[in-house]
Amino acid sequence: MPSSMKKLYLSESDKKLAGVCGGIAEYMDVDSTVVRLLTVVLTLITGVVPLLAAYVVAWVIIPARPPS
Repeated sequence: MPSSMKKLYLSESDKKLAGVCGGIAEYMDVDSTVVRLLTVVLTLITGVVPLLAAYVVAWVIIPARPPS
């Protein structure tokens, strides 16, 4: 039985650094620029370190899309 659940992957086609923001944008079906701007704003508001740490953790945890 095939799973219809949406999965989060790092983006291969829409990445600037690691593909985290691009992957989140693809998963949420929104423009990646919005996700990147929100990430920058939240990084500045939280004092850089917490969101930077979260980004690195996401980079490690979110899998790359398997080859089709």
